[in-house]
Amino acid sequence: MTDPLVTFRNVEKRFGDFVAVRDLNLDIHAGEFLAIMGSSGCGKTTTLRMLAGLETPTGGEIHIGGKLMNDVKPHERDTPLVWQSLALFPFLTARENVEFGLQMRGVDKAERKRRALDWLGRMDIAEFADRNVDTLSGGQKQRVALARSLVMEPQMLLLDEPLSALDANLVIRMQGVLTRLQKELGITFVYVTHSQSEAFAMADRVVIMSQGDIAQVGTPKDIYRAPANRFVAEFVGRNNILTGKVDQVGAQAISILTPSGRFSAKPPEHEIQTGQDASFVVSADLVSLSRDMPEDENKVQVTLISEEFIGSVVTLFLESSDGHDFKVQMQEREVLNLDLAADQTVWLSWSTENAHILEGART
Repeated sequence: MTDPLVTFRNVEKRFGDFVAVRDLNLDIHAGEFLAIMGSSGCGKTTTLRMLAGLETPTGGEIHIGGKLMNDVKPHERDTPLVWQSLALFPFLTARENVEFGLQMRGVDKAERKRRALDWLGRMDIAEFADRNVDTLSGGQKQRVALARSLVMEPQMLLLDEPLSALDANLVIRMQGVLTRLQKELGITFVYVTHSQSEAFAMADRVVIMSQGDIAQVGTPKDIYRAPANRFVAEFVGRNNILTGKVDQVGAQAISILTPSGRFSAKPPEHEIQTGQDASFVVSADLVSLSRDMPEDENKVQVTLISEEFIGSVVTLFLESSDGHDFKVQMQEREVLNLDLAADQTVWLSWSTENAHILEGART
């Protein structure tokens, strides 16, 4: 594998006594779409600002293309940033906004106009080139902001929650625009968001942050199906998490005794021993529901509490006799066929292969 485009090595950022980012070690590879996500205050935006040169690390080193960047000014880096607020000049037209960076670099008038119009065309908004940006819609302004950054032909583009102010239908459209552009151009995208759907829809890899630390790095599928710890399992998806004591360790399965019953899970990569506390997670969409007791080894009787309808998918909320909450995601037609009623008793089951043991606990 080639050397990474960006490396964070033991990077820390403090604001007084507050540690915003702690001992950050991360490689970002050329041409990848990397999303950094987490709740407010987790350190994701501070990480992006350090990469952009808007914040200086308190400790550690940041390298871009093998060059130490800790004290390099933002305008000396090839890392344009698309802001959540877009930061467009309201007194300029769309074309003039796109031209601005080229003008600051001394590109002649004819060339910067040609390049600006070319990028507005790529964004399908060339017809609005001479309109004042204040007259454009949110989605059109977003495309102007992207064109303004990409016209500089950077090796890397930084994006700080760029879709958060858009309507839901525009978000989906802009996700497609961003993904297509990134693949066509081969530019490294570093995308900060609090939205799981955005990160999982677009990114090659996702970084989950919590309280200044990296909780997990992996592909969207790896993070969703095999969360590294309890924090990630609770943060992403509709997961069922059960905790108990390991009462049997085998080559094909681990048996865990919980207040809801005894269940088996696939053996983890980390060491696990009989008698220790352990938690495992099962995604809500991998749990089966039936009126009759199933033959599966992993089963529990529960009572239906409520349901949440979102399009063609329904999430059912259920409770076992010991008070543990369970969630099941099913297609609406499957739920209708079961003809369930509130307070009805049903059975849940899942395969051992779909029960993933978590490593340690994270709160």
